[in-house]
Amino acid sequence: MSKIGARRFAVERSIRLTPENEARPAPSSDGFDQDEEKQNGIDALEPWAGLAGNRPDAPPKRNGREQRATTWRAPIVIDGLASAPRISCVVCAYNEASRIQHILDAVYRHPALAEVIVVNDGSTDATEAVLSGYPDIRVISYTPNRGKTYALSRGIAAASGDYLMLLDADLSGVTAADIQALAAPVINGKAQVSISLRGNSLAIYRFIGLDFVSGERVIPARLIGEAIQTMGRLPRWGGEAFINNLITREGLPIVVVDWPTVFNVRKCSKLGRWRGIVAELEMMGDALDVLSPWGVVRQNLALLKLVRHSAGKDGEGKSAETA
Repeated sequence: MSKIGARRFAVERSIRLTPENEARPAPSSDGFDQDEEKQNGIDALEPWAGLAGNRPDAPPKRNGREQRATTWRAPIVIDGLASAPRISCVVCAYNEASRIQHILDAVYRHPALAEVIVVNDGSTDATEAVLSGYPDIRVISYTPNRGKTYALSRGIAAASGDYLMLLDADLSGVTAADIQALAAPVINGKAQVSISLRGNSLAIYRFIGLDFVSGERVIPARLIGEAIQTMGRLPRWGGEAFINNLITREGLPIVVVDWPTVFNVRKCSKLGRWRGIVAELEMMGDALDVLSPWGVVRQNLALLKLVRHSAGKDGEGKSAETA
């Protein structure tokens, strides 16, 4: 078996294991190698901080280089619901100083979000300085850069909500209304998962009505709680495919939220043409480390079967047949 094949088998096997057939000792840490992180200038989080079922009653204490605690709010009242699910927003950023303000302005003090966590994944530009202008946002900073999937695992481990809203840092055109639309299907009980369909998603994704690698989604926190250690060891860009497998394994209903005026910045725009092409190929390679090409097809088909509705910017769903 090739090295890549062996790695993919190990990852797919870890996804297939369920709580019933895998004995899990009670965790005594957040699932990260603390010695390794100290060597890299990363201060360990409190043990399994904020995972579903373990949310503390009081705001988490500052720890290490987590520089600002979020403002904790009372239960949200939306659309007549006495107590909406608590949603933790996690944004991962690497050298996004010139772009991150768009997403920060959209999520900052948003009434649908209980907290906002930004993971500064070893940025060497002014990203940290931009974040300092948003005092209610909790920031996790470390060096060196470890990649998006690891950064996601750090943010998820620190989150306290019942649901997680995962967002990319390089979005343009995003507004508070878009954030509300992404949260609405979960808040209103229409679905357990919502996934964005951006204006510049690939044509094939817009044709089928689902962008399976979208970085903007809402998922139950418990979905990742049992897999946080595995996620932290995945390739740099394997997070979305890994999360998709967890969604399909549990058969969670999905709403696709159309974001026609929201765009993400392509690697070629950030890095230049050739470096951008190389970076895009590396992302594809990481995805294929987690899933085989046939696995990608199977995953898309499985996700499409779970799509119950699609929704526009107002968050109102309509049948998939008429979407």
